[in-house]
Amino acid sequence: MNAASTMDRITEVTISSVTLPLPTGISDAKVLTGRQRPMTEVAVLFAEISTEAGLTGLGLSYAKRAGGPAQFAHAQELAPVLLGADPSDIAKIWDRLLWAAASVGRSGLSVQAIAAFDIALWDLKAKRAGLPLAKLLGAHRDSVRCYNTSGGFLHAPIEEVLERAEASLAHGIGGIKLKVGHPDSAVDLARVTAVREKFGDRVPLMVDANQQWDRATARRMCRAFEPFGLTWIEEPLDAYDFDGHARLVSTFDTPIATGEMLTSAAQHAQLMRAGGADIVQPDAPRIGGISPFLRVMALADQENLQLAPHFVMEVHLHLAAAYAREPWVEHFEWFDPLFNERLDIADGRMHFSARPGLGITRSDQSRAWTVAEHSVRA
Repeated sequence: MNAASTMDRITEVTISSVTLPLPTGISDAKVLTGRQRPMTEVAVLFAEISTEAGLTGLGLSYAKRAGGPAQFAHAQELAPVLLGADPSDIAKIWDRLLWAAASVGRSGLSVQAIAAFDIALWDLKAKRAGLPLAKLLGAHRDSVRCYNTSGGFLHAPIEEVLERAEASLAHGIGGIKLKVGHPDSAVDLARVTAVREKFGDRVPLMVDANQQWDRATARRMCRAFEPFGLTWIEEPLDAYDFDGHARLVSTFDTPIATGEMLTSAAQHAQLMRAGGADIVQPDAPRIGGISPFLRVMALADQENLQLAPHFVMEVHLHLAAAYAREPWVEHFEWFDPLFNERLDIADGRMHFSARPGLGITRSDQSRAWTVAEHSVRA
C-alpha cells in the first residue's frame, strides 16, 4: 500500500453554537463571594468534519457564563484552514490552526475554538480505524473510576445533597464531590460532616473550593479537613497560584487537585514544575483539544501524578482510560440531552463502549437548541 492510497481529504466543516439550558441555576463558591452570577446555561461549540472518503468526525468545546459567541466566531474564521487537509495529519492541522490565529495567543479562547476541531479529527481517526478512541490511543483499562459533582453544589440544601448523593451511588457512581468555599467555613464543615456520617468512610469523598480561599484560609481549611480522609481538596487557591498550591501539597496529607481552569499545556507544565498538584485536572476543550491533552498526560505520568480530567466525560473517559495510572473521571449528566447515547456506569466505574471514535452522535434536541451554524466546503 502506497502513501497515496491512505490519503483522505477534508471536504466540509460545519460548526454549530448550541445553548444548553440547565434545570436550575447553579451556584458554587464563586457565586457566594459575588464574583459570578448563578449559571443557567452552557454554550456548546460543535464541529463536524467530513471527508472525501465519507467519514465524519464530531468534536466539541464549551463556555460557561460568557465566551460562547466568541468561540463560535473564532471557529468560523478558522474553519476554512481545514479544507483540503488530510484529516489524519492532526498535529500538522493543529499547528496550522494555532498559527492562523497567532495574534490572539496560544491559550484561552483561541485554543478553545481549536479544541472542537481537534477532538473531531481524533474522533474521525478512530472511526477510520474502527476502534473506540481509547483503544486507538492505547487503553490501559476498559473502565475508569467515576465520581459525581452535579449534586453537590452550594445552592442545594444539605438534605438535597444527601438525596442526590444516594441516587448517584445507587446508579453505580463511585464517589461524591461537594462544593465548599462558603463564606462561613462552619457551613462547609457541617456539609462534609453530614455526608461522611450518612455514607461513612466507604465512599470516596472530594471537596472543591473553586479558587475562593486565600492562602491563610486554605491552610486552615486543609487542616480542618484532614480528619475526613478526603480523596482530594480541589482548587483551594487561585488557579494560577502554583507556588501556593505547592506549599499545600508539601504540608498536608490530603491530596491537592487543580488544573481545570488552565488553558494550555504550557500552563500545566508550569504547575507541575512548581509541584503544585498531587492530582492534575486538565480539561481537553479548555487547553486546545486531545492533542495538547496527550502532552499533559505524558508530563503528569513522568511526574508520577494522578489524573482526574475536568467535566466533558464523553471525551475524557477515553483519555483517562489511556493513562498509565488509575485515574478518575468526573460525572456530569448536564450534556445527556445533547447525545443519543449514554455511558455505561456500574460498580463505581464508567465504561467506554465498543462504538468507534468517541461513540457519540448529536441528538435532535441538540440540533433544536442550535442558535448559530456555519459551513464551509471545498
